[in-house]
Amino acid sequence: MNIGQVLDLLRPEHPGVTIPKIRFLEDQGLIKPERTPAGYRKFSEPDVERLRYILRMQRDHYLPLKVIGEHLDAIDRGFAPPPIESVVPTVPTVALSSDGLPSPESFTRRSDVRLSRRELCKIGEVSDEFLVQLEQFGLVAARSGTGHFDADSLVIVTTAREMSAFGIEPRHLRAFKTAADREAGLVEQVVEPLRRGRDASAQARADEAVSELAALSVRLHATLMKARLRGS
Repeated sequence: MNIGQVLDLLRPEHPGVTIPKIRFLEDQGLIKPERTPAGYRKFSEPDVERLRYILRMQRDHYLPLKVIGEHLDAIDRGFAPPPIESVVPTVPTVALSSDGLPSPESFTRRSDVRLSRRELCKIGEVSDEFLVQLEQFGLVAARSGTGHFDADSLVIVTTAREMSAFGIEPRHLRAFKTAADREAGLVEQVVEPLRRGRDASAQARADEAVSELAALSVRLHATLMKARLRGS
């Protein structure tokens, strides 16, 4: 294949790749296409796969070319490249209690994760259209003033995507949002007298009560769901 044909193969997955980019990777010794007697580059299928690997490591893992070169050298010598740890945010781990349900600690955790719209779609593996639907039904929203999304938005988007595999669309999830609003409203109503306390520890006691009540409400909700589906 000539360099133009290689470009056509790569662009569906890597739309930003260019002929100068491919030539630069050759200059760095990462690819070594054959040359015709006239000096034209001729690429083989292994050359194209090698380019795909390089571009994917740059795009998805932000690896420098020096490290990518070490990986390729290992592959050339018959070794597997080293495992690559994710450098992008992932769905946060939920603190669980002994019964496997969210513990009070999971409701007190705070995350400084800030995701752009593009990052949220990429990490949550959803389209922008899917995200728009979740926003329309009030399931996720960007932080006011920043336009970024938080870790809770990532969990909601990921869960909604997994539920969509069963035919459950974002519009069907309004019932979950309504139920959560009602339960949260009840918790806030119960805790409000604690917040009005005059001593310095009133706010801390209120926050502790909120997290404990939230965990209890999730436990009750899950158990009622289980009992209902079992027909008891």
